[in-house]
Amino acid sequence: MLDLSQYDSLGAALRDALDRFADQLCLIEADRDRENHRLTYRQFRAQAMPIACDLEALAFGAGSRAAILISNQSKWLIAAYAVLYRGGAIVPLDYKLGAAEQAALLAHSRAEILFIEYPLWRLLKAEPVFAELRLHAVFVTEAPAGAEIAPARRWEECRSGDEPGFVPRGRQDCAGIVYSSGTGGRPKGCILTHENYLEQCRSLTAWYPFWPGVRYLSILPTNHAIDFMVGFIGPFVCGATVVHLRTLRPEYIREAFPRFQITYASVVPLLLENVKRGLVARFDELAPARRRVLGWLVALNRAATRSRPRPWLSRLLLPQVHRAFGNRLLALIVGGAFTQPATLQFLYDLGIPVANGYGLTEASTAITVNDLRPFRPDTVGKPLPGIELRIAEAGEDGVGEVLVRGKTVMAGYLDDPELTEETIVDGWLRTGDLGWVDGQGHLHLVGRKKNMIVTAGGKNVYPEDVERAFEDLPAKEFCIFAAGYLWPAPPSRAGGLEAGEELVLVLRGAGEPAGPDGLRQLVADRNRRLAAYQRVSGLLVWESEFPRTASLKIKRPELARQIAVRVDRGAVMGL
Repeated sequence: MLDLSQYDSLGAALRDALDRFADQLCLIEADRDRENHRLTYRQFRAQAMPIACDLEALAFGAGSRAAILISNQSKWLIAAYAVLYRGGAIVPLDYKLGAAEQAALLAHSRAEILFIEYPLWRLLKAEPVFAELRLHAVFVTEAPAGAEIAPARRWEECRSGDEPGFVPRGRQDCAGIVYSSGTGGRPKGCILTHENYLEQCRSLTAWYPFWPGVRYLSILPTNHAIDFMVGFIGPFVCGATVVHLRTLRPEYIREAFPRFQITYASVVPLLLENVKRGLVARFDELAPARRRVLGWLVALNRAATRSRPRPWLSRLLLPQVHRAFGNRLLALIVGGAFTQPATLQFLYDLGIPVANGYGLTEASTAITVNDLRPFRPDTVGKPLPGIELRIAEAGEDGVGEVLVRGKTVMAGYLDDPELTEETIVDGWLRTGDLGWVDGQGHLHLVGRKKNMIVTAGGKNVYPEDVERAFEDLPAKEFCIFAAGYLWPAPPSRAGGLEAGEELVLVLRGAGEPAGPDGLRQLVADRNRRLAAYQRVSGLLVWESEFPRTASLKIKRPELARQIAVRVDRGAVMGL
């Protein structure tokens, strides 16, 4: 691995990495059953230099901004490297957003260059506001032969000329403008410096190192801060290999682990739940005698790995499970939303460690991660090296707002000094998340500050914390609200829980546990795990999918709005 303390910019570090690991395998790109290509670091550089040449011809240099609107594939990383090589800043945009939202973020970021896939380009160009964007050039990838793409240019026609000039940058210069997901109508472009990224990479690789031969499966969008770091910067400065899938169909993700001998992968909680369900279904099909043997082997593995993972032993005890994952997997990385501790423990007992973490775009990605020594399914881990964490205005229960300080904290929000001053106070990033720290230094999150409900008796209720009692409910998804928030009526406070009010469990995709009465009983049974002031009093069955951010967090305000518009309070079933 490169010593990142010796570098002033991502461009300089990546340039040296491409030289040092020139003959190592850099990228594998696959689409369903077909492998598109494999690139060594030398070949990667050869594909990036024509792009950098065109950028140089366009006078793109220090401080220039280039947006990338491309799905997970090699061209995303090639474009990013060319931009960084020329001293520019990257503006990663979510290709799953609507064209109007993408146009709004392009305007806000003042990007000069755009790299975009052909289908997205057609939609974006049709937006009325597109003509108002001040783009100097657009590079369109994979446009069909004969397709009219003017005024854009084809990626494939970038020229190969003389060696383009490398533009150095300083540690405090902007390396990227990354937009937080779920920000509503107010764009929040986080200004991340070269130092932010370099220090984040140093912190993460101190606990979870990469090296030549490691293979990282990239299935989260690269525009997300987490995959940009652990699916691009981290592997590249260590000479590892990134595997891109051009499809996210579950069967191809499952096949990718053994096919490409994956070492690490970042996933979302929903994918972990699907993995668990699939394994449980397979175990249930075993004959009783084999199930008993499996249970014994799982218990033995649990006891042997209590203090730390032992991959070799887990593979020996549970070979069929590990063959399904390619026999090379060291850990899955999860974050971005609440993950059920029971799911984490289930997978760890099988010898599949999940590094549960917590982070924000405003802190360059990760703030805390479980170091697996020992494994703790009940927390989001300890602060990474170089990151300070404290709890502000803690109550009697130790719960308060999580504050973060360190070299990974962003420089601020683009063109929003007022919001920057509210968010970064005396060097401390106010996360808006509520939590507490235990005696071993592990962070426990209980919910978002803005979601907190105050009861008439003065008790604080954190919806996300209450939801953990219902984690094993047979439902596709669920969410808890105060009824007064969904259907406010004087003199109730929106978001408050007044006398005579109730907490409502909104549930989608429940099974048939003997009709409404059976469903009420399931909820009532789980209610007993909670303190009296936390208990759910009403149940609402919701038929539509919950709205979610790009990182799959539930958009609580939007879901509440939909509920308030489509149903009235009389639809709530009492318990």
